[in-house]
Amino acid sequence: MSEYSHIFCNYFLNLGFTDKWATFLNMLALLLILCVIIFISDYLTRKILVEAFNRFAKRSKTQFDDFLVGHKAPRNIAHVVPLFITIKLFPIVFYDYPHFESFILMALKVYGILLAIWIVRSVLRSLESYFKTLPRLRDKPIDSYIQVVMLFVWVIGIASCLAAIINLSFLKFFTTLGAASAVLLLIFKDTILGFVASIQVAINDTLRIGDWITMEKYGADGDVIEINLSTVQVQNFDMTITNIPTYAIISESFKNWRGMQSSGGRRIKRSILIRSKSIHYLTDAEIEELKKIELITAYLTTKQTELLEYNTANNVNKSTLINGRNLTNLGVFRKYVQTYIEGHSGINKDMTIMVRQLAPTSQGIPLEIYAFSSDKRWVNYEYIMSDIFDHILSAISYFDLELFELTPSLFPADKK
Repeated sequence: MSEYSHIFCNYFLNLGFTDKWATFLNMLALLLILCVIIFISDYLTRKILVEAFNRFAKRSKTQFDDFLVGHKAPRNIAHVVPLFITIKLFPIVFYDYPHFESFILMALKVYGILLAIWIVRSVLRSLESYFKTLPRLRDKPIDSYIQVVMLFVWVIGIASCLAAIINLSFLKFFTTLGAASAVLLLIFKDTILGFVASIQVAINDTLRIGDWITMEKYGADGDVIEINLSTVQVQNFDMTITNIPTYAIISESFKNWRGMQSSGGRRIKRSILIRSKSIHYLTDAEIEELKKIELITAYLTTKQTELLEYNTANNVNKSTLINGRNLTNLGVFRKYVQTYIEGHSGINKDMTIMVRQLAPTSQGIPLEIYAFSSDKRWVNYEYIMSDIFDHILSAISYFDLELFELTPSLFPADKK
């Protein structure tokens, strides 16, 4: 090694330099040569390795190697060759300056550890991108798992760097670090909570990327676009982004609309208020008039015959309408709405269809329509629901019913 370490010494001595200066200039010349070798080896290795990876990625069927190239894994791996050359050659360069050797060796160790972290990071990011292309993993919180692994890699890497700097064995360093574990737990509290939460979310299938969720506390109402260790990102329907702490998903209440989206329809549950004073028994003349409405003609005919037979059999005095069994305008209207919704093209006929009367309120009698639209897309759902209620609101007057509305007399007069 010494013969290569002093290869330029005689040249500088012949130029008239002293031994001290000749040795120093020899070291500088060797250092310059080493830098050139490092630069050339790094350039050639990157060129060859990256080109080989690119060609292989184009020919292969899997996308993983494409992601490796995209996240610069080959480029980072190429830096290993110059590092190896440096470790082998730097003792020759600094042969006459051994006090520099320990410092440079420490710097090379730290660089090697950081380079290893960067290579692992590139591979992990490639895995993350690749897993997201797989149908069975596309809606899973892959980001959280990759971040957990990366967190451990950084912790081990930083600890290794510190151990190399203070010249302490890795095992001994971690043994010493155990005393500070409480402080570390406090620092990484949110990360640990997020890690535990992301595992529970994945195991229990509580949340997936693409789920529509509503969480009023955080003002979230939209689709989940990312799940990582610290936050769950939700893109609201107004295109804003809401960040929810991951651990809040398991510790607090939220609504996940996945069940609706995976079912056969989207629920319509809305009521109209009928003025109680407009409700009355129907006379025979009114029934005959309502028979002109085709949807309930058969129903009224059958029901009228049934009620007539009952009242006749029980010798009911029908001079007063309240006696015996009777039809009401609200009951017939309810039947009409039920028949209309059952025949509507936008309603899923295999799911619950119900028109029901709710408990009376101070504002009238609520008549609730409960059904499921066959189209679950928001715009189409709103259109179907509006179409149904447009028809219902227009049909009310045909049954001599009135909607509840606040009259002007109920409002305080404007002060002028």
